[in-house]
Amino acid sequence: MDCEGSRIEVKEKKRMLLSSSLMEVCSGNGDEFVKEMMELIEKVCSYSGFRKTQRKECLNLVRRLKLLVPLLEEIKELNPSTNDHWVFNSLLNLKKALLAAKKLLKTCNSGSKIFLALESEAMMSRFHAVCDKLNLALSEMPYEKFGISEEVKEQVELMHMQLNRAKRRTESQDMELAMDMMVVFSKDDDRNADGAIIERLAKKLELHTMADLKTETVAVRKLVKAKNAHNKDIVQQVVDLLTKFKQISGTDENHVLDGAASLRCLEKSKSLSIPNEFLCPISLEIMTDPVIIATGQTYERESIQKWLNSGHRTCPKTGQKLNYLTLAPNFALRNLIQQWCEKNNYELPKKEISDDFDIASSPLAEEISSLILNLYSSHLNVQRDAIIRLRMLSKESPDSRVLIANSGGIPPLVCLLSYTDSEIEEHIVTSLLNLSLDESNKRLIAREGAIPAIIQVLRNGTEEAKENSAAALFSLSILDENKVLIGCSNGIRPLVDLLRCGTSRGKKDAGTALFSLVLNHANRSRAIKEGIIPPLLDILEDKTLDMVDEVLSILLLIASHHEGRYEIGRLSFIETLVEIVRDGTPKNKECAIAVILELGSNNSSCLLAALQYGVYDHLIEITRCGTNRAKRKANSLLHLMSKNEHIPFDPRR
Repeated sequence: MDCEGSRIEVKEKKRMLLSSSLMEVCSGNGDEFVKEMMELIEKVCSYSGFRKTQRKECLNLVRRLKLLVPLLEEIKELNPSTNDHWVFNSLLNLKKALLAAKKLLKTCNSGSKIFLALESEAMMSRFHAVCDKLNLALSEMPYEKFGISEEVKEQVELMHMQLNRAKRRTESQDMELAMDMMVVFSKDDDRNADGAIIERLAKKLELHTMADLKTETVAVRKLVKAKNAHNKDIVQQVVDLLTKFKQISGTDENHVLDGAASLRCLEKSKSLSIPNEFLCPISLEIMTDPVIIATGQTYERESIQKWLNSGHRTCPKTGQKLNYLTLAPNFALRNLIQQWCEKNNYELPKKEISDDFDIASSPLAEEISSLILNLYSSHLNVQRDAIIRLRMLSKESPDSRVLIANSGGIPPLVCLLSYTDSEIEEHIVTSLLNLSLDESNKRLIAREGAIPAIIQVLRNGTEEAKENSAAALFSLSILDENKVLIGCSNGIRPLVDLLRCGTSRGKKDAGTALFSLVLNHANRSRAIKEGIIPPLLDILEDKTLDMVDEVLSILLLIASHHEGRYEIGRLSFIETLVEIVRDGTPKNKECAIAVILELGSNNSSCLLAALQYGVYDHLIEITRCGTNRAKRKANSLLHLMSKNEHIPFDPRR
């Protein structure tokens, strides 16, 4: 009873403390609240020595948290009132997300190295959860109420993109580490007594010095004493492995932990023992679609495909270089696994198993594997021939595009794009354009760092290379994250240059790419600063290019930006728009009316100019016999003109 009362008292104190904190913020003292968040970020930035198994994720998270500093500094400087419920909640949610990030980073900074290696998947889930919390907090931030500048908003948008990408990314495991851990903890594998494996594992986990082992012992003791007990089997494995590390280091200490004996007595849950040969060496899960690679080793198709797609060209288990990347189905092992599952009443994980292996084992797949191998040749003519053939294959069919990507063709193509040979550049950028037509390849191409290289070709390549570079950027920009990446990589300027000075085809490719990119708000500002409007107006006057719809669609987006409205709201341009409303195609008319409507909604002088150039009669005509969309827009524009008090609206004169 006393214990229960004590718990209630502690909970009540915590509630009162939180309530006091909230009251302080609600009372308008938000300056301290923001200061606390800045100190929190400063604290996590001071952490050093993150555990090796999560080091990359930790450093990435710390780098992203640093991007929040300008936002917090601006909020602190503007000092908005936290009496506003929306403002208060947004700051509170951001602080909660930062506290979650701090807790995770602290665990990865001082937690047990062995435990973190064993629980790498669970830790990755925690990183994803923190990304979600940060994303949600930032998406709900009332930037207009705070008065946040455009520059800081762009930084936040970049962080949004990075957080989304971090969540989708599934980092490849350290295969040697995963294999060694599997061997060490395997009860049936006679290699578990191999001292060389233990020693290698100790070095990988950075637990091979006396100081390392003492620090790890302290961390493991905290792990055991934690009230929210972890899986007891996992904790026992941690203790056992730490003991082995101490033995190979020559430590005389027999007992790793106080009370370790009682820990060893914990009952282990009984589970069905799956034969090791049925487990994928990468995922350590039972295989549903086993395939054989060039070294003769068998893996789950999905796992080895991810390994190859990440650019690896070695066998994860043996480390041998792969002479070819074709995957052959292991029917014999698959049948054995199915028989064992039926006998033991074991249900295989629900995965889509493909019975059609014709494409993967076809002569085409073998040819593609050979061509990709030739990309690594030291002979330029061999590389050139392989690139030209891959360009042709990537153009021919969707199956070829999938096979080239799945066989690991994208990473070497991107690497070779830095060649000074203009012919090779042209063939590679065209190959990447063809490959990007497959939706799954768009993200893979960007992830391999192709976008800056493509932009470089767009600046300095041949005319055809520039055209295909622009087309490739358009294809990649279908993904929102790539829109941001292209904009941040200074890809707008060379596209505007191509729009101004390129061939007819080049101008069309550049216009299509720019339209896709300016769907992103930050890119609109970049495009305006890079001078997109004059070449758009020039193209609008050039009837031979047949780009009226494309140009008007871009101008409509530009007109939604205040800087864009200022640039394009000129009388001569209004006259051009009215002429298009009068003489253009149905689609031309619809687009031109939409631009006048956007400009006129923010500037009554544009409406007055349009009336002076005779737009009224043309609008009436469209309301009678135009397309449905054009009729709606024409009526909206007429309504806007009639209610605008600054316009002496008398359509009869």
